[in-house]
Order: sequence, then C-alpha cells, then structure tokens
Amino acid sequence: MLEGLLKGKRGLIVGVANEHSIAAGCAQAMSAAGAELAITYAQEKTRRFVEPVVAQLNAPIFMPMDVEVDGQMEAVFETIAREWNGLDFVVHSVAYCNREDLHGPVSECSKAGFAQAMDISVHSLIRMTRLAVPLMPKGGSILTMSYYGAEKVVDHYNIMGPVKSALESTVRYLAAELGPKQIRVNAISPGPLETRAGSGIDHFDELIDAARQQAPQRSLVSIDDVGQMAVGLVSDMSRKVTGNTSYVDAGYHVLA
Repeated sequence: MLEGLLKGKRGLIVGVANEHSIAAGCAQAMSAAGAELAITYAQEKTRRFVEPVVAQLNAPIFMPMDVEVDGQMEAVFETIAREWNGLDFVVHSVAYCNREDLHGPVSECSKAGFAQAMDISVHSLIRMTRLAVPLMPKGGSILTMSYYGAEKVVDHYNIMGPVKSALESTVRYLAAELGPKQIRVNAISPGPLETRAGSGIDHFDELIDAARQQAPQRSLVSIDDVGQMAVGLVSDMSRKVTGNTSYVDAGYHVLA
C-alpha cells in the first residue's frame, strides 16, 4: 500500500529495542515504502536484539547511540553526513524513567529521576534535531513518540505524563522554529502497545484491557499501525503538516 512512497529518501531510526518495538514497526514500514535507513542500538548488551531488524531491512548504517553517552549521537550524525551527505527524516522513539520514580506518585519523584527522564525522553530530541538540521538543507521531517498520558491523567503513568507533555510542547516549539527551513516536526501518540517499554508501566495489563474494551474501534493498535502513520507523516503527502500530535489509538483519546 505504501510501496514507493519514500523512494529515494534516507532516514535515521533511533529507539529500536527489538523486532516488537514501536521503532521497529516504523523501520519496517519505512523500508517497505522505499526508504534507506540508518538504525541505532542503545547498548552493547541490546545489540543482538536489534540485529535481526537490521538484517531484515538491510540497513547500511548500524551504530550504537546511548543518548547518555557523550559523543555517540554526534558520531552517528557524522557517519550519516560522510556516507549520505544528507538526511530526509529522523524517528526519535526514546524514553526512559527509572522504575522507582515511574511506579511512585508524582509528588515523590526524585530530582535525579526527573532530570534523567527529561534528558533521555525530551532533551535527546532537541540534541538530535540540532544535529539533523545541517543535514536537511532542503527540508525534512522529524518524528517522535508520545502517549495520551501527556494530555490527560492516566492511572499509573505517573511522572511520564509530565515528561511526555514536555515532549509534545517541545515538538510545537521546534516546529515553529524550523518551519522556515521546511523542516517539519511532529509526534505520534499510539495507544497502549504490548511492547517491552510499555510493560514497564505499573498495572499495564489494565491499560491494555481498557483500550481493547473501550476504544471506539474496540481493538488495540499494532506497531504496523504506528509505522503506517509514521510513513505518511515523513512523506511528501504530509508536506504541510507540522507541530501536530497524531493519535493512533483506535479512537481511545476521544473518550472522556
């Protein structure tokens, strides 16, 4: 259905944890649409879980990028500049909060835990954007992943709600700043997905059940559903779409 939509485009996918992660779904859909991809892995111990995705998609650039390690992000963008001499899109699918702060009340979140969650989940997008802009002289697209808990209080989502709110606000400000350069910045807000990252949320099974039973379409979304939206948002079909948060949640966000 999307064949050829991204033909001739090159993109960086950050946040592939394994073949079942949201970033993997985006990578698979984008590759099927004709894009050439650079893919990163967070740590050496997780590399083996990402390698099958890279092999399946025949990604020519595969490098480490732990956003907390100085120099790794810069090294990835330097390689892209050297090998490709440009970049059409970036998919930022990175978020983290330590378990103690994630499972505790917002009022008890530690200063260090909050700072780390904001740095990894939000400021990493700013840093990637800064490095991507020089590689997009004719424009491009930057995409990140949010969640409904940024807009409404979701039980047990806790401190990640304020963090994702900051992420969505950052998307809007970056879109305003980079619009004159024809660089678009958007977010996707998927419904609950049965991924390793999602399972770290306390009472995650309850979120899954509520989405399945209450969403207007009475179904969960898949990483392929998110990937299809991602393809559309980085493609020329969405050339006038920027600063948006696009929901892929079977309609769950329209409920009170």
